[in-house]
Amino acid sequence: MAESSNRFAQRMADANVAKDTRLLGDFVAIYCKGNHAQTKRVPLQSEGVTLGAYGRKVPAVCPDCAELLTYAEKRRAFCAKDPKPFCSNCDTHCYEPEMREYMREVMRYAGPRSMFHGHAIDSIKHLLEGRAAKKAATASDPTSD
Repeated sequence: MAESSNRFAQRMADANVAKDTRLLGDFVAIYCKGNHAQTKRVPLQSEGVTLGAYGRKVPAVCPDCAELLTYAEKRRAFCAKDPKPFCSNCDTHCYEPEMREYMREVMRYAGPRSMFHGHAIDSIKHLLEGRAAKKAATASDPTSD
């Protein structure tokens, strides 16, 4: 267990992993605030928080969203792809089906709203990279003709 924890800490020290983790935290917090308003939300307590991945802005989430975010921290930290593609454009799906569907729901809700929460540039970048990935997939698919 200690070896896994050390590997996790090393991966979280990577600037790209920490940035992606913060972004996930922001998205989950947007989703949670909009969909779980009646549920008590508290600052996330996870290994990623302990390692400082979120900086001073720790997301406040309900228990269900905390479980998703803690799970997503691990998936992001141990992603085998370099550079990491957006999960929606990846050919290797490392999320369990239930968590994958939950994260998809979070992204569909929080994505459009994220522009109003300081992520306009990230939204535009995601849109452009998503289009490029779809174009590349279509070009490499021999059945697309």
